Amino acid sequence: MKKIQLLLLLVLGFGITTSCDQGFEELNTNPNDPIAVPSGLLVADVVRNTGNILYSTFVGGDMGACWSQQFAKVQYNDEARYIPRESIMEAIWKTLYEDVISDGNSIIKNAIEEENSATQAVGIIMQAYAYSLLTDMYGDIPFSEAIKAEEGIFQPKYDAQSDVYDGILALLDEANTLLSQGGGELLTSSDLLYNGDVSGWQKFANSLKFRCLMRISSKRDVSADLQEIANNRAVFTSNADEAKLTYLEAVPNANPIYETVVNGNRAEWRVNSVLVDRLTELADPRLAVYAQPNTTGEYFGKPSGYTDVPNPTYNVNTVSPIGAAYLEASAPAYFMSYAELQFLMAEAAENGLIGGDAATFYYNGINASFSANGLSADDFAAYTAQPSVEYSSVNSARLIGEQKWLSLFAQGVEAWTEWRRTGYPNTCYRRRP
Repeated sequence: MKKIQLLLLLVLGFGITTSCDQGFEELNTNPNDPIAVPSGLLVADVVRNTGNILYSTFVGGDMGACWSQQFAKVQYNDEARYIPRESIMEAIWKTLYEDVISDGNSIIKNAIEEENSATQAVGIIMQAYAYSLLTDMYGDIPFSEAIKAEEGIFQPKYDAQSDVYDGILALLDEANTLLSQGGGELLTSSDLLYNGDVSGWQKFANSLKFRCLMRISSKRDVSADLQEIANNRAVFTSNADEAKLTYLEAVPNANPIYETVVNGNRAEWRVNSVLVDRLTELADPRLAVYAQPNTTGEYFGKPSGYTDVPNPTYNVNTVSPIGAAYLEASAPAYFMSYAELQFLMAEAAENGLIGGDAATFYYNGINASFSANGLSADDFAAYTAQPSVEYSSVNSARLIGEQKWLSLFAQGVEAWTEWRRTGYPNTCYRRRP
């Protein structure tokens, strides 16, 4: 009898459990938690993470603008003395690999499944951009075996910088081909650089390739590749084309420099004496944009790296603050500007790497910088009429290098990288990696 009762219980229990299991998966699936995210929705986070790390005061400020002699600090000068914090160096590495390159890979994979070549190209461009930043900062880096944990690679090899650059150039060519073929679309609300304009991304990819080719132009002959871009590809043609992230007015979506210096009341970031002195020597009207007068109404900079002891010469009252326009919450983060491209083209033309008039490119670069900083055509005309600014092939390397450096104000990482490459301005103390 007990056996019969036990058997009945088992049968009833089985029936109950199987009937409860019907529709279990559907019932326990959260409709507000998607299994797969459309590729376009991932773009905003990748772009924003890139801008935030580049414009962090502890990265673009301490280890970019201070090292390139654009910013200086009246307190906490270890980084300006080439003693960076390991945690910040790790943050750069982690952000670019995890939050840009890896997430860029997710964009690419999802876009391929969606047959959305436009978003696929954006993921590729952002990966190429991140790799270029990493190799310019660190040299040899993981590339060929990077982000391949799914394949069991947890300790990727470090590729030679020359091989990394080959890979970057190939990525940018792939992106250009995808965008040229058409197909797919970008989500306007998620595209923080170009608001869904596919042509803007193509111009960015090709302009970025021009930059990368110029980076390696002293090591190999890149003239054919540069000329092909100049002749056949869409590149930046005005300030309206440049790749820049415009921030919002409120924290935590404001420009990181504003969030730290203004909102965080961290006033130690100031302008550098090398910058102030050179702008003053050139009677450059950008001085009033890049800096604010000190408490006595003068523009006064501080050399990088002076110690933190109380100093009657260099303090918050005597050293000029960073210009108000660059401390605005909505100030943009530049990934690459039209002015920079024009100066690169001037250098390439002067060295016979592309056709065209080097002087024209040079003046276009200055004009673009003036326009971006709210200066007028009359300001530009008066400035470029000076013998110290007027273009000359004899002094072309210095003229182009200095004007590019001036145009890259507050673009700390790029200013530092180009300063190391060109050697201008040569009044700075430079430590090459």
